[in-house]
Formats: sequence, C-alpha cells, structure tokens
Amino acid sequence: MRFRYENYQQFQAMRYAVEEINQRSDLLPNITLGFYAYDSCAAQQNEIKGTLWMLTGTNEVMPNYCCRKSPPLSAIIGHSKSTYSMLIGHILGLYKFPQISYFSTSSLLSDRTTFSSFFRTVPSDVFQSRGLAQMVLHFKWTWVGLIASNDDYGYKGLEVIKQEITKGGACVAYIIYMSRNLIDQNIHNIVQVIKESSANVLVAFCTDVYLIPVLDEMLKQNVTGKSFVASEAWSISNVLTVPKYSSLLSGTIGFAFHSSTIPGFQNYLNSINPLNTPGTMWSTFFWEEAFGCTFPNQTNHSIIVNDLENPCTGDENLENLQNSYNDVSSLRASHNIYTAVYVIAKALDDLNHCRTLAGPLFNKYCSKLNNFEPWQLLHYFKKVRVKLSNDREVYFDEDGNPPAVYDIVNWHLGSDGTIRQVKVGNYDATDTSRNIFSINISAIWWPTENNEIPFSVCGQSCPVGFRKAPRRGKPVCCFECVPCAQGEISNQTDSIDCLKCPWNMWPNSRRDRCFPKPIEFLSYEDSLGITLAAISSFSCVVPISIFRLFIHYKSTPIVRANNHYVSCILLVSLSFCFLCALAFIGYPQPEKCLLRQAAFGLVFALCVSCILAKTIIVVFAFMATKPGSSLKKWTTPYLPYMIIVICTLIQFTLCVLWLTISPPFPQYNIEAKPGIIVVECNENSPFAFWCMLGYLGFLASVSFTVAFLARRLPDNFNEAKLITFSMLAFLSVWVYFIPASLSAQGKYTVAMEIFAILTSSWALVVCMFLSKCFIILFRPNMNSRENLMGKDRGRK
Repeated sequence: MRFRYENYQQFQAMRYAVEEINQRSDLLPNITLGFYAYDSCAAQQNEIKGTLWMLTGTNEVMPNYCCRKSPPLSAIIGHSKSTYSMLIGHILGLYKFPQISYFSTSSLLSDRTTFSSFFRTVPSDVFQSRGLAQMVLHFKWTWVGLIASNDDYGYKGLEVIKQEITKGGACVAYIIYMSRNLIDQNIHNIVQVIKESSANVLVAFCTDVYLIPVLDEMLKQNVTGKSFVASEAWSISNVLTVPKYSSLLSGTIGFAFHSSTIPGFQNYLNSINPLNTPGTMWSTFFWEEAFGCTFPNQTNHSIIVNDLENPCTGDENLENLQNSYNDVSSLRASHNIYTAVYVIAKALDDLNHCRTLAGPLFNKYCSKLNNFEPWQLLHYFKKVRVKLSNDREVYFDEDGNPPAVYDIVNWHLGSDGTIRQVKVGNYDATDTSRNIFSINISAIWWPTENNEIPFSVCGQSCPVGFRKAPRRGKPVCCFECVPCAQGEISNQTDSIDCLKCPWNMWPNSRRDRCFPKPIEFLSYEDSLGITLAAISSFSCVVPISIFRLFIHYKSTPIVRANNHYVSCILLVSLSFCFLCALAFIGYPQPEKCLLRQAAFGLVFALCVSCILAKTIIVVFAFMATKPGSSLKKWTTPYLPYMIIVICTLIQFTLCVLWLTISPPFPQYNIEAKPGIIVVECNENSPFAFWCMLGYLGFLASVSFTVAFLARRLPDNFNEAKLITFSMLAFLSVWVYFIPASLSAQGKYTVAMEIFAILTSSWALVVCMFLSKCFIILFRPNMNSRENLMGKDRGRK
C-alpha cells in the first residue's frame, strides 16, 4: 500500500487545532480537549465498527449501550466520502449525535429527516452545481456537453447543472454518464459523441478515475478544440497534471474547495517527532516513506525497499522535504478539519456559557459540560458561529451546510509541458454586496489563439442589425441570424428581439442605430419645387398680358365678337389658376392646408363657368335668330353673368360645407415612403374632395358637350370649336391625373396636382386665345367687320 502524505497532514491539522484551543483562554477556559482517531482503511465494515466503538466506549460492538462515563464524547469528525458519511449518519442520527464531515458533498446529506445530526464544513454539491452552471453562463457558453460518473455524485450534480443552464437560456448538447468498469461502457462511442458535437465546452462532474479512460481515448482519436469545466472532485487532481494530458486539459477551469492558511501550521508540521507523537505507528510509516529509511527493530512498512544500513534516527529534518505533507500554500481538506474542530469547541463553549432559564432543556435549564447528552450539544451546533483567523465566519444553515465559498482554479500550461493549477478567482454564494463571481480574467490561460475565451454556441454569433431566430426541430440555443425587419434595430450582438425605432426615427444601413427620419415636402428649396414655382409665376403673366391686349383692342371685331367682358373674366380667372399652384408648394401649414384645395376648386369653377357661359352664348346667338324661337326672351346681356355666378356659387357652397364639417389638416405620413416623414395635407374627407373635383368635371363635360354640338354653327372665328378643343384638353388632363395621383407618393403627389393645374390652365389659354392673339398681332386685316361679314355672306 502507498502512504498518503495529505491524509497524514489532515491528521496533524486536527491535532494542531486541539492543541491550539487548549492553549486559549477565551475558548473553553480550564477545559482540555482530547480526541480519538480511527483508520478504517476506507472499508465499510470498519466504518461501522469504528462508529459503534466510539459510541460504546469499548472495543466491542454493543449497540444501544455506552460504558463511557467521563469524559463525554462530544462529536465525530468524518467521513470524507459521502457514501460512508451516509452510513455513519444513519447510526449517529438515531442517537442525535453530532457528526461533522470535512469532505462529503453529496446533496442527499442535506435531508434533515434522514440525517438530522449531520453537519459539514464543505458546501453541498447543489451549491457547486449551481456555481458551475453560472460560470458556464458567465462566459456565455450556451451550447455545452455534460459528462459525469454514474453514481449519486454524478446524477445529482448533472441534474442541478442542467436545470440551471436551461433556466439561464443555454442548452445541453449531450449528457454522458461514465462507469469505472470499462467493460460496461463503450469509451470509443462516448468520445465519438464528444468529437462530433459542435459543443466546444465540456462540464465534467466526476473524479479523476472516471476521466482517465475518456482522456486516453480522446488522445487516440486526436480530439482537439475542447475545453473542460471541472468539478471540485478533479479540479486539483495531481494525477491529471502530467504532460500526457496537457494538450487536452490545459486551460481547464473549475471549482475547488476554498483554500486558506493556518497560522503557524507549517512550523508545527516540521516539528513532528515520530517517537513521541500520537499515532506512533502512522508516524513511523510516514517517516520511513518520507526519508527512505528504516527504524531499528521495526518491519519495513514502506513500499520502498530500503537498505537496512540506512536506519531512521528520528532527527531527520522535515524542512528539507518537498511533498504534499508540508505544502501549506493551499490548504483545503486540512483547513476544513481545522474548522470542524473549532466548530465543536465553540459549540461546547456555548453550552458551557449556558444560563439558567435560557437553556435547551425542560423549563429552559442548562446541562453541565462534564455531563451532557448528544442532543443537548446538537442544539448549540445548529446555532454556532465561528470567526476564523482568515476573517471568515462559519455557521450552518437549516440543512447543516456552511456558507458556499469556492476557489476558481485554472490549469496553466508550463514551458516544460506540465500543468500548474492557479487560483484565478472566487465564487461566494453568500456575497450579496457584489457579483458572486470574482474572477481575474487577465490571469486565466485559455488554449486559444490570442488567449481569447473559447467559443461554444450552437449557432454563429449574430452581429448588430440581426436577431436570433430558432431553427426548426433544434434546441432554442440553435439559431440562425435574421436581419431586423424594416423600421427595427438591434444594437447588441446575439439580440433575441429587434427594437422598433420611434415613429419619427429610422434605422441606419447597418440597422444598429436609429436616426431622425428626413422630412419631405415640396419646398421652394427643392429643384422640383423651384421649377414648378417658376413655371407658375411665369404662366400667370400670360393671361394678364392677353388681358391687356384685349383691353387695348377692345373695339376690334374679334374681341367684341364673343362677349368681351366674359373673356376678360376668363383671363383673370386663368391667371389665378396659375397662381393657385403656388399654394401647394412649401411647408403644409394649417392655414395653407385649409384653403389651398378650396381656392383651387373655386378658381377653376369660375374659369370653367366662364367657358360654359361663352358656349351657351354661341348657341343662343344662332338659335334665337330663328323665326318663332322661344330663346329670344332668354337672350339678355345678363345671361352669361348669371351662369357664371350660379355655377361658381354651387362650388362655393360645396367648399364651405367641406371646410366646416371636415376641414383638411396637416399630418406626418410615415407609411407613404419607408424611412421618410412626408409632411402633407390630409384632405380629411376624400368624398368632399372628389365631389369638388367631380363638379369641375361636370361643368367641363357640359361645356364640351354643348360646344361639340355647336361646332358646325356659322362663325368666322368659330368660338365653339375652340371651346370644344379646350374642354377636351382640360378633361384629358384631369382624367389622367386621377390614376397618376394615386400611384405617386410623398411630394410627387402634390407635384402631380400642380402639373395638372398648370397643364389644364395652359390648355385653356392656348385653345381659347392663341388663335385670336395671332390674328390681333399678325393678321390685322382679318380683324375687321367687313372681313367678318363678308365671309358670312359668302357662306350663305
């Protein structure tokens, strides 16, 4: 058998704690502590025997009997293995006998119904499992594999890890349970699953014994690029730190029991004398193993075959040793034993300071320190609080667990190919003032290029401007990147949802930021707006110029032939038609929106009414001259003006009703053109708008029909033909305007209406007055009464 230096150090830690307490005056003054130490050699039968020996006080197994009277046995420290602690706990729980384990972590031991007197100075595996899951989430590993031993330790640990990982939004790629019996499992298939999985991080919840076959097969199959997360059962294992496994395990990060120091402990370890130390047989085993010598008249118990000429003197210097016995840099199990002794001492001290009427006994009486029952001391265990030299306070929760504090260790690859286990942080579940993780990221060594954190996700990271969308039939962590919808952004990588921009903002090209939408309206700064305004301004001068020409030649036959005054009204109204286009250019202010369509409707109604009046005058002029015509009584100088007033008044009424009941108003249109706010006038009542426009069409249609029917009437200047062409052009423009305006968007809708106004106005000017102006200016011989009458007679 091999002598284990670390176990002997743990034994000395218990001795040191007892001796230190016995020398203190503030803890159990005038009371001397003692201890028994049993070595069961990890055999269950010996565990039961040792437990019953301690309970009975003899070397005979006699249940329900105790011959020890003084001093009383206070508590039992042990066992290190959870399975054995459960075995002992079932027995000690019957007697309500305090039991403290320094290394048993199984969550089953937290069951107070079964293990009512069990306590421990190490946290339960539940805390470790939660911590490991939180560390996985801390490094943003959302796609991980889980492997564990097929025992209570592995099953319970992975159960909690899986729950916590899933709760945190990550996913488990696979779960593998390993057996110590290689015959019962196919290591090749296990490693094949690990190799083929896209999960680059493995959480291994097992001891090093289970992991070795898997690592050997991974080397055989040349598996690379996998990072391990270690449970405390193997995170500080020396068996796995050999160069053979460095390519697989370098960069491993995991939990280890909290390490600490014990002041003066190293000097104590180096002062041990093998000849007068409690546990003499263990001391001689240790001495012979450590120094490679043999005590005289002693059997060589060491695995090393020593030369009998190299006897042990007992004076060898322990300070020259470099092994796990006197390595006190990171005490874990030894410190837990040291803590357990202090917990027992503090509970005894609290019992000793019990005051009558405040004790745990009937009627609140107290028991005596030299004569108490185990359940009486158990009362103080539940409430004990011990302040250690490292300023940590130890106490137990309702399940007998101490505060959960772990070291985070990282496996650094040395230049010689060996691995060093370096503490890089802490996990303190009791810390409420800051993050429970305290990790020095710069101290972590990762086996990746540029020492970057390993990447382990089911899908590629989604950049800004994209969101994660789940893949059909895959876990939620397996996703694909989908661009944010129109009007939405994501300003973080791996966003689950895109954020909608405010109504007045729009995403940039990368869809990672919202910026104000540009405002669009037909403005005077716009080239299109300037062009239309210039055309409108120039166009309005043309009717005025013709008006002045008609005033100058008002006595000529061509001007007087078709009602000189109605033509002047028509020219003025046409000038206003051109000018009303300006009301559609510029920022749509409330007043402008309210009046522009009404002004357009009234001016054009006046214009078309004048043409209708001229058309009727032409018809009446020839029809009334026939003998017996009833139209003579209607042929008065006031008839055209009556037509103009009545037709315009109807349009005026329609506009007043529209503006009163449902007036137009300015609005921000964000739907017309994506990414642009179109400032426009909302007509509020499309029905009223189309009624106004329909009335204009009605007037124009009547004028066209009457003029068309009268086109063959004798007339040197044939006003009827001119009206026919002008109305045909007018109607054509507005008929084409309807589908064009419906298909246009934003400012182009307004531009289309302005274009229709200008075009239709020019059609009237050209068709009605171009030929007359040409005769007045360039054919004055035709502008005479003789010419007009002569042609008439010639036709007759």
